[in-house]
Amino acid sequence: MNRWLRHLFAPPAARRFPADSLERIAAAIAEGERRHDGEVVFAVEAGLPPGELWRGCTPRERAHEVFARLRVWDTRDSNGVLLYLLLADHAIEIVADRGLHDRVVAQEWEAVCEAVEAGLRAGAAEAAVIDGIHRISTLLAAHYPAGTENRDELPDRPVLL
Repeated sequence: MNRWLRHLFAPPAARRFPADSLERIAAAIAEGERRHDGEVVFAVEAGLPPGELWRGCTPRERAHEVFARLRVWDTRDSNGVLLYLLLADHAIEIVADRGLHDRVVAQEWEAVCEAVEAGLRAGAAEAAVIDGIHRISTLLAAHYPAGTENRDELPDRPVLL
């Protein structure tokens, strides 16, 4: 019952991430993507829709749904990464495409999530997300350094769900 209440009455994500904050996060994504050939997408959701709550959707399951819905998998080298926040559950999830599975180990993604979580707990939501994006970009640059084309295959603008 507590989870239902947290999700149904969660304040809008825009309260924690107003328009100017989203612009700075988009700039951090664009800056990071100049260093690598991967794609980073940031999505934040205040709470799950009632249907997802009813079926008992976990934050990890929802992150995978969002990954597919936002087509983060739709890159030439299968190297898209989703940084997903589910505010009502205080959940941070990273979903990386199959091109990264043999290159970045789970502990590296977990370290990024822990850093973002620490920043969120400190009350610095924007700074925490930007730090997470920088950390993800560093991992991507190590495995997919920027080439001569350096295509921008996915939008840099954060997504409020």
